[in-house]
Amino acid sequence: MSVPAAQAAPRSAEGDAAVALLQDLIRFDTVNAPGDTTKLAAYLDSLFKPLGVETEIILAPNGKAAHFIARLKGDGSLEPVLLAAHTDVVPVEREFWTVDPFAATIKDGFIYGRGALDNKSAVAVFAHAVMRLAREKAKLKRDIIFLAEADEEQGRFNTGWLAQNHWDKIKAAVALNEGGNTMLDTDGKVRQINISVADKQTLNLKLTARGKAAHSSLAVPPLETANGQLIAALGKIAFAETPIRLTLPAITYFKGLAKLNPGPLSGAVDRLLAAGDDAARLVAAKAVLEAHPQEAPTLSALMRDTMVVTMINAGVKPNIIPGEAEAIMNARLMPGVDVYQFVEQVKALIGNPAIEVEIVNSRPKEEQAEFFRQRSAIQPSSIETDLFGALEKQAKRVWPGAQVLPMMLQASTDAGAWRARGVPVYGIRPFPTDPDTSSRVHGHDERVAVKSIHEGVDYVYGVLKQVAAQ
Repeated sequence: MSVPAAQAAPRSAEGDAAVALLQDLIRFDTVNAPGDTTKLAAYLDSLFKPLGVETEIILAPNGKAAHFIARLKGDGSLEPVLLAAHTDVVPVEREFWTVDPFAATIKDGFIYGRGALDNKSAVAVFAHAVMRLAREKAKLKRDIIFLAEADEEQGRFNTGWLAQNHWDKIKAAVALNEGGNTMLDTDGKVRQINISVADKQTLNLKLTARGKAAHSSLAVPPLETANGQLIAALGKIAFAETPIRLTLPAITYFKGLAKLNPGPLSGAVDRLLAAGDDAARLVAAKAVLEAHPQEAPTLSALMRDTMVVTMINAGVKPNIIPGEAEAIMNARLMPGVDVYQFVEQVKALIGNPAIEVEIVNSRPKEEQAEFFRQRSAIQPSSIETDLFGALEKQAKRVWPGAQVLPMMLQASTDAGAWRARGVPVYGIRPFPTDPDTSSRVHGHDERVAVKSIHEGVDYVYGVLKQVAAQ
């Protein structure tokens, strides 16, 4: 399939340096599992230390998850601002890539590679902005902390672990993380910049079915087999319509989206927000999705809890009816949803008590209840801060005419480590992406435009100058 080349960008030495840094980062294989980020952390350390920046590498007990921390000192007039981005990446299916996923190839104006968008591009842009201020010997009224974090991709030793054991190293008044989206229209213009102020919760459930093991030539009733029971359960999950539930950040976002898109979408949003019962909300929600089909999967996820079957494992040979079958379901839950109540709802939906439903989490079981309680109680980040104001002002400088919309992220990030402690965190994607590029996160031929990295460098540097410079 042919894809359009990225538009040429005005070249700048700063942008070129950030692109080169991103290429270097992609070439470190930090796939999780095992999530070994030790060499990448050491590389970042070698860049920051010669600039006189305080640095530290915190290695997790597994000897692989390495968190790199750089602190550019200010005069202490204000509490620190933190920039966090994860350095581990998800696995690749190499046979589906047209380039080497760890070669950082530049082709048609795009940098290709695993992590090019999620999330080594943010690592590169954040790191470069901080190093630029260090090179300029900028006088600062607050410390700037840069954290290249590990184990974000479903690992145990992520920022939750880091905050629990080394909070003093990453404590800040406000923070930036991944989570938003700077959206390119089909004409290559940025009209909309989403900044996330809340995340959905993530929950993995393992479903295990057991049944009669036999030769495949036997006509065993399907619901007496493990596969038959599991297939029936997964069908119910796949086609279930969860209720529409709108959080305050989602309501704010939909209102902003309606202003940007007058016409059918605006009217559908008005009906959605005015709906008085579940049935009316469901009808209005479908109208919203039909009026904005290019963003329908994301918008639908902002309205409800979602359930997706992501892994299935059953059988060892074609002529054997297996005695056990299992699947992993990934759920993304609205803030405030009780995880254990949701599990009971899933069991009721399946309607087969013989199927075992178990929470899968990297934390020890004795820690899970408190973890889920804390995550469920997290409140959205206030937008009444100097950092959000700087994000808004600098966005309009770099992309004139664009509208900034606070939103709830349909996914989850490591921002919870700070939000749970009352620290406002804003999720941004500081470089523009078109729908095709955005869809490649965790997919094949992941990429980001060179032009976008140049713009992201300008944006983040401007934000830091506004909130931290004297």
